[in-house]
Amino acid sequence: MPDKHPAIPRPQRLTEGALSALERFSRIEAVSGIVLLLAAIAALIWANSPAAATYEHFWNTPITLGLGDYSVTRSLHFLVNDGLMTIFFLVVGAEIRQEIKDGALANLKLATLPLGAALGGVLMPALIYTLLNHGTAAASGWAVPTATDIAFAVGVLALLGKSIPSGVRILLLALAIIDDIVAILIIAIFFTASLDYMGLVIAAGGLALVLIFQRMGIGKAAIYLLPGAIVWFGLLKTGVHPTLAGVILGLMTPVNSKPTTERPLKTIERTFNELMERFSHSAESPQQVAKPLKQLRDAQREMLPPVQRVQSALHPWVAFGVMPLFALANAGVSLDGFNVDDPLAHGVFMGVIFALVLGKPLGVMLASLALVKLNICKLPEGVTWTGVGLVGLLAGIGFTMSIFISSLAFSDPALLSAAKLSVLAASTLAAVIGLTWGKLKFSGKNK
Repeated sequence: MPDKHPAIPRPQRLTEGALSALERFSRIEAVSGIVLLLAAIAALIWANSPAAATYEHFWNTPITLGLGDYSVTRSLHFLVNDGLMTIFFLVVGAEIRQEIKDGALANLKLATLPLGAALGGVLMPALIYTLLNHGTAAASGWAVPTATDIAFAVGVLALLGKSIPSGVRILLLALAIIDDIVAILIIAIFFTASLDYMGLVIAAGGLALVLIFQRMGIGKAAIYLLPGAIVWFGLLKTGVHPTLAGVILGLMTPVNSKPTTERPLKTIERTFNELMERFSHSAESPQQVAKPLKQLRDAQREMLPPVQRVQSALHPWVAFGVMPLFALANAGVSLDGFNVDDPLAHGVFMGVIFALVLGKPLGVMLASLALVKLNICKLPEGVTWTGVGLVGLLAGIGFTMSIFISSLAFSDPALLSAAKLSVLAASTLAAVIGLTWGKLKFSGKNK
């Protein structure tokens, strides 16, 4: 006789259906970019509303953490920018590691075009910004327009649908990842205070602990929170921006599953058959199936290498939690605080706009053209110069990384406000131009 199961309550069915729909919705690439944009708009409205005073007050709320006689107090803004953003950088580091293993950065032949295009897209905006602000206090913001926001750029590209060749998407992803590497190096080299070498010792101890755990075959992510926290604290004490701990840990994430005496798929098959046999006996004690169930869970986990598990587990939290929170905490620029008559603030604003909207596509196109004409590399299959132009335009969407660098580059509130506002304006303009270009040039293709 078939097993009888109790009827599933209607509220449970509705809940399961809603959660399933939400999960499918969250996997649409364009959605994360839309959520990020909505968070930025909400921050702007909040910072320019009658309740504007509460914006700064809320994000400057002190948070105290203590253990015994030791306690530390930091603002909520610090916890978002220096704490939660570490998770964002961890995912970035894991993506870079994955691309180096078997992606667009796996060998020099594959990486040459996106590497050259990314460097062109970094140098040209920095040059344009510096030319417009040379010799002034605003010149310290040269790195602000060098970054590309992966989530936002790919989200905008996804809005164009299947008319865009897959090679264009791969080129944009590779360029954005290399762009992130350059941005990380810029942060580490140019925005690091005097080093406290004791911090380096602490961070090295945390990294050594990570290597020991990996050598021991420990695969549970929760165990790595302790050495991760040690690395983060060490970098904070050193004077290096602590979010770089995420990048380092992401790059250290193994690209292969841990060695086992039996392939995970074989373990799953064997354990499943064992469970079926045991459950077929109604008198079987649930405690006796605990070990096979654990083996099944462990084998299921090892089906994917750690670097992919990290990305899969953290990406939704980053896309729909960390990045929108970052935008909400940083995009709230008061328009009253931006003085168009201030030559320095005006220089920052126009410098970032021209650098991102004009400098990025110009740098990407010129570098790509030079590499192809010199026969150093060739365009990927299915990618035309129209596609390269689209990649260049979308690379002008700086957003998250550009705002992040702005907060490091400027201590003057007026210049910081001008930088953030210009990043928002330039990213929006680049997105609109990119969408328009894509619709005009690729409309009706691949349908």
